[in-house]
Amino acid sequence: MPSPFFLVFRLPRKIPSRVSSSSPFSSRSFSLGDAPAGRFSSLLREFSKDVVGVKSVHAQIVVNDIGSEQRLATVLVSVYRDLGRLEYARKVFDQIPHPEAPICAAVLVGYLRRELYDEALAFFELMRSRDLEIDGRACNFALKACSMVSDYERGMDVINIAVNKGIQRNQFLASSMVNFLMNFGKVKEARMIFDGLRVRDVVCWNSIIGGYVQARKFNDAFVLFFEMCKYGVRPNPVTMASMIQACEGVGNLDLGKSVHGFVLCLEMGDDVLVLTSLVNMYAKLGDVVNARRVFDSMTTRNLVSWNAMISGYVQNGFVHEGFELFSQLLKNCCRLDSGTVVSLLHGCALTANFESGKMLHGFIYRAGFELDVILGTALVDLYSKCGALSWALSVFSRTPNKNVITWTAMLVGLAQNGHAEEALWLFSDMQQEGVAANSITLVSLVHSCAHLGSLKKGKSIHAYLLRNGYALSVVNMTALIDMYAKCGKVEHADRVIHYSPVSEKDVVLWNSLIGSYGMHGFGDRALAAFHQMKEEGVSPNESTFVSLLTACNHSGMVEEGVALFHSMQNDHKIRQSEKLYACFVDLLSRAGRLKEAEALVEEMPFNSSSASLEALLNGCRTHKNVDLGVKTADKLLCLGVANPGVYVVLSNIYAVARQWNKVDHVRQLMRQCGLKKTPGYSLIEIGNQLHTFLAGDSSHPQQPEIDEIVDNLKTEVEASGYVPDTSCILRDVDESVKVKLLWGHSERLAVAFGLFCTPAGSLIRIIKNLRVCNDCHNVTKYISKIVQREIVVRAANRFHQFKNGKCSCNDYW
Repeated sequence: MPSPFFLVFRLPRKIPSRVSSSSPFSSRSFSLGDAPAGRFSSLLREFSKDVVGVKSVHAQIVVNDIGSEQRLATVLVSVYRDLGRLEYARKVFDQIPHPEAPICAAVLVGYLRRELYDEALAFFELMRSRDLEIDGRACNFALKACSMVSDYERGMDVINIAVNKGIQRNQFLASSMVNFLMNFGKVKEARMIFDGLRVRDVVCWNSIIGGYVQARKFNDAFVLFFEMCKYGVRPNPVTMASMIQACEGVGNLDLGKSVHGFVLCLEMGDDVLVLTSLVNMYAKLGDVVNARRVFDSMTTRNLVSWNAMISGYVQNGFVHEGFELFSQLLKNCCRLDSGTVVSLLHGCALTANFESGKMLHGFIYRAGFELDVILGTALVDLYSKCGALSWALSVFSRTPNKNVITWTAMLVGLAQNGHAEEALWLFSDMQQEGVAANSITLVSLVHSCAHLGSLKKGKSIHAYLLRNGYALSVVNMTALIDMYAKCGKVEHADRVIHYSPVSEKDVVLWNSLIGSYGMHGFGDRALAAFHQMKEEGVSPNESTFVSLLTACNHSGMVEEGVALFHSMQNDHKIRQSEKLYACFVDLLSRAGRLKEAEALVEEMPFNSSSASLEALLNGCRTHKNVDLGVKTADKLLCLGVANPGVYVVLSNIYAVARQWNKVDHVRQLMRQCGLKKTPGYSLIEIGNQLHTFLAGDSSHPQQPEIDEIVDNLKTEVEASGYVPDTSCILRDVDESVKVKLLWGHSERLAVAFGLFCTPAGSLIRIIKNLRVCNDCHNVTKYISKIVQREIVVRAANRFHQFKNGKCSCNDYW
């Protein structure tokens, strides 16, 4: 019996020159003369999987001179398109004198499937220029292309065309219009289109509800959802996924559980999209137990489901459980993507788990993942938070197509690991690469400038913030206040808060200003800001009183500090925490009220904290109370405190008492514990370069000039009445050696270099990482008067502004 595909027509005028042995044509005899277009259409569909067969039929269509028949041409374009031969489809279109709407739509679909969005829009423009028929399908496809390339102007042109042609109420087109407008935040316009529809199917409802959810208008989304149900339109999985996301957005777990129950009533308990959305919602709202229950109930899981559960574990601090699920995923031989690994990398970063992070890094290479910008950024963040900057920089240098997030991760890593100067240099490289900084980048740079005391660079970053519209956010204003305060410019910090909108002045911003006053010892101004803050209706919090007590501490305003401490609970209902007690102990200890401070430590409503004991120990050092200092140090050592500063202070207390054998014993204990004293250093910025000086340092290129200035200063201050306080040198050496060591202190070298490099009368600004010793404080007062310069020294905890032989701290620090 002959094959049903055995077709006999009259002999063709021309036989195709080449037929592949694998073609369906090779096994059968056929003749395709003047068959009707419908027969050719059927043949094209029969041979739609074989390009050679399609080309053979195409040849017969050309021979029979019926290639311009619209329906046949549409089929031919569609078949070529589905075979991935879009260039052939376009040639067919170009040979038709007046193509109708269906064939145009077929070409547009081809461009969209191949993600050739610009070509699709160019084709739509061609349709307009040739005055071809534009229907709802063409507008729909063109609008989708505009969405994919984020071209708002061209998208609005398409919408205007649809409106002018009166086809905007086509359901598919209307849904696309709503989606497009919602993507650009045009909620009002999208709602007008939706409200103008006489018939709304579930796709239209999903478009508007999903748009409201994406716009974070969750209450409106719920109102529309209830309206949809009222009109009898049954929600589908896409609808419920949007509503689950809305529950996550409003942060209402009970509401989420109610929607979960409604999902089960709709018999969607097996839908992967809906269940994955539930896993994500429960995890985001902190209910990991229910998230895992939903995950375990899934009969079918895709990679998105696995990633949602792994990410949920990590976000809620269950990093170990996330790794266990990752191992299970590997055992199931599921296909992985970079998103799976990125979630776990974030978990390792949160816990500073360097070893697990390295293991994941190795897995990335073994699994053959390309180091793209997402993976590279996650690795940079991980290694930075683990303090492994060499690893972070290595990954950063090899990451292709670095975006602002990658650059910011590296900048923040450098800044947070004490490499503020390198962070500023990296920012210069970032600008040269043409990458625009965002708010997070700039905040990290402001903090870097604050750390370095680099006023010039800080002002430059402030100007950048102003030019780019970032300067008035609370986070940025807080960082700027801190930066100006740490650069010794409190008046600039005042201006930042003065020009900030009243609505933006929250408690964090006020705390930053109060803290800046405290840093400079302006206790009265700190209290004035506190009262102004309350007058503007901002309630203080714990951090407010920490800043206030610190300000009173640095200003010698002991009684005011005592009153504030007792008013916290009585007037403001703020619980007195360990941190607040530590501040209060420091206030009393610094004022010499050691018995009161000791009693307060004993009477605290919780176990003595290391911070409170360290504050008491520092008071013992300042007021040379050896017995109480030893007793306090013993308590600290019993707590297992690994702070080398405790040992150093105890060693200093013994040294002041000239108990050198005990000094040696404490230093031996430090060596046994593997602890090292933090080396003192001073920074000074000259031009755009920072210069660092260590105690006794002689490595600076201009050391001869520095030594000469130091010798001249020594002669002049001694002639003015300065007497060295060698008790600051806590070593058992001769007095002459102690004097020499004093003149090698880092801040004196920095001051000498500043005098050498800056014009007469200009301000000298120094940063010191430790507390200024008594003798350096005294000698700097003499120097400021002799050279007639203002010298600002930012020490570990406060500022000293030396001018005309006096210091802003009034010798109380």
